[in-house]
Formats: sequence, C-alpha cells, structure tokens
Amino acid sequence: MELAELVARRPFPAAGLLLGLTRRCPLRCAHCSTGSDLFTREEPDGGQLERFVASFSEEDRPDVVMLTGGEPLLLPALAERLSTLARGAGSRTALLSGMFFARSGGGRGRRGAAIPPAVLRAIRSVDHFSASLDIHHEREVPRADVFRALHRIRDEGVAVSFHLTGTGASDPYLADITRAVEQEFGGQVPCLVNEVRPFGRAASWARPARTGPDPAAASPCSMAAWPVVAFDGRVLACCNQDTVDRRPVPAHLDLGHIGVDDWATVRRRALESPVLRMLRTVGPAHLAARYGSGPGPGTGSYCDGCRALDGDEAAAAGARAVAGGAAGALLDLTAAMRGSREGAQGVVRRHGCAAYAPLVVTGGPPLPETDARDLR
Repeated sequence: MELAELVARRPFPAAGLLLGLTRRCPLRCAHCSTGSDLFTREEPDGGQLERFVASFSEEDRPDVVMLTGGEPLLLPALAERLSTLARGAGSRTALLSGMFFARSGGGRGRRGAAIPPAVLRAIRSVDHFSASLDIHHEREVPRADVFRALHRIRDEGVAVSFHLTGTGASDPYLADITRAVEQEFGGQVPCLVNEVRPFGRAASWARPARTGPDPAAASPCSMAAWPVVAFDGRVLACCNQDTVDRRPVPAHLDLGHIGVDDWATVRRRALESPVLRMLRTVGPAHLAARYGSGPGPGTGSYCDGCRALDGDEAAAAGARAVAGGAAGALLDLTAAMRGSREGAQGVVRRHGCAAYAPLVVTGGPPLPETDARDLR
C-alpha cells in the first residue's frame, strides 16, 4: 500500500482507524505532540486492543488501520499481532515509527543496517511503514541511520514513506530534507509533509498553523472521519491531540471504549451521528453559527469551537434536522467525495504543508523552481 492510497482515504468516514499502542517513546523530541517519553506508562490494554481488532469482519472493517504511539515498535509483538488480525479481515495496515531502533553509532554500509528481529517481524507484518524525520528527530537518530534502515525495509518488500514536519513552507530544513530524500531514494519514496502544531511539548513554542474559518462559510473537518483509540482505550471521533488527551471527552466526539464496544458499534456511531455528519460536511463554526445556543465562533480555534458544542442541545437539534437519516448519510458521502476529488495531494494541501503536497505521490512531479527558490 503506497502512501498516496492511504492519504486519499482520509476524507471517508470510518474508512480508517488510528490505534495508539502506547505513549512511551525512547526519544524526547522537542515538538512531540503526545509529550511522550520512555517512562510514560499510558497505553491501552493489549488484550482489549486485540479483541477490538478481532471484531472486524470481511463485511465490516476499516480499509486502513494505522498503528502509532508514542513509539509502537516498543511493543513489536503486539503490533505484529494487531496487524495480522486486521489483515486477516481484509484491512490494510500502516505503522508510524520514530526510528529509535535505527541508531547505529557506526557505519555499516547502505544495506547493512541491523534491525532487531522482533522489530523486523513487526515491520514485515504491515502493508506500509512510515518513518518520522525532522530537525528534532535528527537530534535523536541521525539521518544517515534512518536512510540505511529505510533501505533495509524496502529490501524486505514493504512500502515505505517519510513523515516530515517543519515550521512551514519557508522552513529551510524542509527544503534540505526533501532534497536529501530525493537524492538518496531517486524519487521512489514519497513524503507526507506537515507543519508542527502547538500540541504536547510544542504547545509552548509552535505557532497556530491556520486562522479560524469564516463562520458564514462551510469548512468541513476531515479529521472527524477516522476513529481514534486513545491511550486509555477510549475511542474518539477526532485525532486532534488536545481532544484525544482531555477528559471528559465531549459527548459528540465520544464513540465508546474498546473494553466494552466492538468495531461495528464504533463504526455505526461514527457514521450515524448527525453532529459528526455536520462537522464533516460544513464544520463546527458553521454549525455553531447557524444552530448553536452559545456565544458562537470567533473566540477560539477551529477545534476549540468543536469542543464547545458539547452539551449544546440547540446545535444537536439543528444537526438532527439537517443531517439525520438517509439525507444526512448522503450529505456525508457527498462531502467525502468532494474532499477526495483531488486525491492525496488535495488532502495534503488542505491539512498538511501545501507547498510540498506533490511529494505524497511516489514519483510525483518535482516542486516548481519558483517554490524551490522560495524555500531556500
């Protein structure tokens, strides 16, 4: 499974599932959205995760299951079992790693990177492997070590990509690292490029990536499409890290718990909620402005406005009137189709670093020369 296939499914409700296996990580990157470290013990019960994934069926399962963390490869046997279960039901699996296992301390040659056997078995079990790389990760794991490990993983026949982050389109690091990836892999390894968001350890220094939308205009939220299993086993309809971590969870974003709910139940709640349909179709600001009983949008971020809908019965009633039943399902599908119209590059332009959107496609067109000059 190539990166572009995975990203292109992002606008479709319940087409994917994000599993946070653990908040632990041996790295301490300054921008870590989850605030992970090696001594953090927050993680879902492994048995509950396995039972939840085992509830998939060929007729009812997510297209894509993303294993993430913290560092999911600190639990390689669990990652392998979850991937095997999901693939057995027909889902495809992907894993995002910070590459702690790639640190070598010495040159082994391009093809000689040693990967611990349990980690390699977990990587072999997935359909796609993505390596996080940015200026903060490079202080922990050298670029050359990451490149050697990616060559080794490609030799195993696993599709790979890079997940790169920077401060924006003008960040010189992003210009440098994308050129380096191009030169090292000959344009055959795609990159998903995002901007650092002010979450976790970056909350004190990263700037908001975008201003809030015009409340009079529809601004759909694709991030309310894929359920997320948080580190306490709760399942949320949103991948915003503040929402994933805060408790209590706003009622309209709470899809249940893996200890008591199966995938079919979570999927039904995600697909049939009128409020979630409205978020995916027009966004929280528009919903609040048109139907809400609160002070309305404009006093916080886009995501703050969504969380503020918690307990707003007027907004919920408006959502039921517009997005209930078969008509609401059609609206939801229409919004997903519109969101996917430009493919993976369109998704990245809306939610990632737009200047680098072409890199999400393997062998995609190079950045225009004018853009390249601007990025130096």
